[in-house]
Amino acid sequence: MARTVARVLIDALQELGVHHVFGVVGDALNPLTDAIRSTEGVEWVGCRHEEAAAFAAGAQSQLSGTLGVCMGTVGPGAVHLLNGLYDAAKSRTPVLAITGQVPLAEIGSDYFQEVDNDLLFRDVAVYRATVTSPDQMPRMLEAAVRAAISESGVAVLTVPGDLGDREVGDDRPARFPHTRPVTRPDEPGVREAAEIINAASKVTLLVGRGAREARREVLALAERIAAPMVLTLKAKEGFEGDNPYQVGQTGLIGNPAAAHALDGCDVLVMLGTDFPYRDWYPTDCKVVQIDVQERNLGRRIPLDAGLAGDVGATLRALLPHLGATTDRSHLDAAREDFTRWQTGQQRLADPAHDRHLTGRLRSALDNREHDIRPEALAATVDALASEDAIFTSDTGMATVWLSRFVTMHGRRRLLGSYNLGSMANAMPQALGAQLWAPDRQVVAFCGDGGLSMLLGDLMTIRTHQLPVKLVVFDNRRLGMVKLEQEQAGLAEFGTELDNPDFAAVATALGLTGIRVTDPASLHDSVRRAFDTPGPVLLDVLTNPQELAVPGKPTAQQGWGFAIAKLKETLRSNEN
Repeated sequence: MARTVARVLIDALQELGVHHVFGVVGDALNPLTDAIRSTEGVEWVGCRHEEAAAFAAGAQSQLSGTLGVCMGTVGPGAVHLLNGLYDAAKSRTPVLAITGQVPLAEIGSDYFQEVDNDLLFRDVAVYRATVTSPDQMPRMLEAAVRAAISESGVAVLTVPGDLGDREVGDDRPARFPHTRPVTRPDEPGVREAAEIINAASKVTLLVGRGAREARREVLALAERIAAPMVLTLKAKEGFEGDNPYQVGQTGLIGNPAAAHALDGCDVLVMLGTDFPYRDWYPTDCKVVQIDVQERNLGRRIPLDAGLAGDVGATLRALLPHLGATTDRSHLDAAREDFTRWQTGQQRLADPAHDRHLTGRLRSALDNREHDIRPEALAATVDALASEDAIFTSDTGMATVWLSRFVTMHGRRRLLGSYNLGSMANAMPQALGAQLWAPDRQVVAFCGDGGLSMLLGDLMTIRTHQLPVKLVVFDNRRLGMVKLEQEQAGLAEFGTELDNPDFAAVATALGLTGIRVTDPASLHDSVRRAFDTPGPVLLDVLTNPQELAVPGKPTAQQGWGFAIAKLKETLRSNEN
């Protein structure tokens, strides 16, 4: 078989253990997709939109810790990849995007569909290059893959349409030797951090995704210094289950216990996190930060000690220098606050909540249509989902309810657009996740706005008969934007969605569609969705007026909400 550019590239993906390539076919990609067709173990997953392809590839990369691959043909096909690739870049996960280009002789002539890919992907990619000669393979491919893996980012390799089937002169296979170094700070830095922690009476940990491989060391630290552990959303996976120190999340999706644990400490220890929201950091304490990315040190809050290194290796060096804390009052108070808050949340999550006295009074104000409470939906999914379920969530209120009511215990995994904050990510990420783990349950928490944005790739799920369970929080709103408007004192505007019956749409597309409008049928409907073979879309009409009170609400937010509701009432009366 001739060693063409396409053959070298696809053989290399096979050697790397890549099993799925996501994309939309096109003329510039034809040599590459034909090589996939004849390659055992590498499957072409034709999507309806390249953005979905990039999200799916990024999901597989995050779950596997290895390379995800997507493709887009010349011009618009490449452009459509961009948002999903930004999500991969912001999530710091390795993805190789292979893009088509106009014939080599036409580059620079403003040819039909021509786009300067090297310029287009300049901001998103750690590596980007256009193949201009077959003899550049496999060296250019090796450089792209090494950059993506070593820098945990996106590499974009552009192949003009008339180069894919040309023979390569170099007959050696592509090689990808790579080992990740494990680094730790020097001893003086470790001792300096230990002195700060030992001198404190109340230490709080802020733990992020970068500490997930160091769970044992992080728990040992929390025990040694009796520290409550505030988790970022991405640290739910790995730290939430079987953890007597964690007190949930902070920020707008957080709870009072986490806010108090942060505000009440005299030393904050940040572990593998670049939590971006400055307003939620404590203001009167010393700060120690450990992160493998040196550029993250001190980026969000001034530091008293910054340690660049692997979290696990650094904590193994730090722990012998730390004395055991006997006063556990800071930890105990935070845990008691957290338990109390959880108990209140579970009352809200009871499907029969609105039938009780307090629920009837509350619903008279905020749920006159007796829609299903989103808290109840999230809690029911949590109760019925598998111990090894993979969850994805759309940006917005769907993520709020997941963060508060779904526990990442057992072998559960979690994906979302938690750094880029894109809409429409949950469904295509679930698509990629289900192909990666065909025997595991995959549950997507979809907002109605997010789902409808990339609705066409429901057909990709149908084509491959992926047993994804799509749970749609159908509140007929862009709910987070609505909440943001009202907290700022603005009347709701532009957020209302004229939705179809999503269950009927799913049924028409060949999926099982289930529509839920009655709180009394919620449990049985979720159970039915999980028990039904194949793909299922569960369309649940949820209360559009539901509030998610942040862990530390301000008087300004409360006043803004009151003003917004007054404006909305006046507008309603005018109509």
